[in-house]
Amino acid sequence: MAHFTLEGVIRPNILGLHPYRCARDDYQSGVLLDANENALGHSIADEQELGLHRYPDPSHPQIKSRIAQFRDLPGPDHVFLGVGSDEIIDLLQRIAVVPSKQKILITPPTYGMYSVNDVAVVKVPLELTGTNGEGGENGRFSVNVDAIKQAVLADPSIRLIFLCSPGNPTGTSISISSITSLLDFPSFTGLVVVDEAYIDFTTSTSAASLISSYPNLVVMQTFSKAFGLAAIRVGIALAQPPLIQILTNTKAPYNISSPTAQLALAALSPESLSLAKSKIATLNSSRTSLIQSLKSPSLADLGVGPIIGSNEANFVLVRILSKDTSEPDNKRAFALYKALAEEKGVVVRYRGTEIGCEGALRVTVGTESENAEFLARLKEVLSIL
Repeated sequence: MAHFTLEGVIRPNILGLHPYRCARDDYQSGVLLDANENALGHSIADEQELGLHRYPDPSHPQIKSRIAQFRDLPGPDHVFLGVGSDEIIDLLQRIAVVPSKQKILITPPTYGMYSVNDVAVVKVPLELTGTNGEGGENGRFSVNVDAIKQAVLADPSIRLIFLCSPGNPTGTSISISSITSLLDFPSFTGLVVVDEAYIDFTTSTSAASLISSYPNLVVMQTFSKAFGLAAIRVGIALAQPPLIQILTNTKAPYNISSPTAQLALAALSPESLSLAKSKIATLNSSRTSLIQSLKSPSLADLGVGPIIGSNEANFVLVRILSKDTSEPDNKRAFALYKALAEEKGVVVRYRGTEIGCEGALRVTVGTESENAEFLARLKEVLSIL
């Protein structure tokens, strides 16, 4: 077709984007501890019959009602369902931000999908030193509230503030007081978006508890992590009804398929929630054991450095040190990552290029046998690296 070219119909900035690189782009087999999947699998207590000959319900009120009850919200009109959290991130930017005129604000190191759209990004790093410990109000990977406020004052075009709590790759929760300080800031007239993909692995309070008081708050959650249902791609937005309605008006008509919806509904049954709670407890216990093993003197002698962050997710972030200087070593950490995957069949995630994560590997908490395999291969590789 001589009259048609992709370059003529696709926005130039989209043509120039580099795709977000996910864990499975690099490796697809082996002991996979790189994507923060739930190693214990889903928590569906019984099988469901799937009616595939009809279009799905476009609103899924039963799922929304169960989520509202589970998260202690007034009703299903406070819940939106998306094709993973990624669709919700995209919708929020489409409804609130005018490309080339308005901006979003992120707090690196953080999840990479916040900044893949044609929207300018203001970056205000998290606290990067461990001088005041890990997490909390002022420790490593806490939010610099004053710096965010200064950024908003300097640039009124900022429409969305994205906060990840617990963070990826930081594993650190953001305090409720920090979130409310931004929500209450009169000079910011946009939305505060709190991404809680890992909220069920921490004892920290969910920002969902603030929704009734703040119309400018959106809380994102997911079925991918604690529910062990990464394959069905269901993300959740929690907010006051007027904002939920705008998201509903903007989404595709049938964004959640019937098989996906039936699996999500089954995962929210009392039996399934009980099983999920049990698996979360097992993973948190395994996380503690993995941390203790990584702190062993034998691994320290091989250059395994400190675990950074508050360890409130289903992964740990550990530094690999230079044999010569005992400083975080990106070159050695990347070589370890490659050798583990390509020679030992154990896949973790290299995070050393992210600010504040120099020399760091992110290791998903696996099953007991997967964690043992990782630790054994880690010793093998570091002893010769």
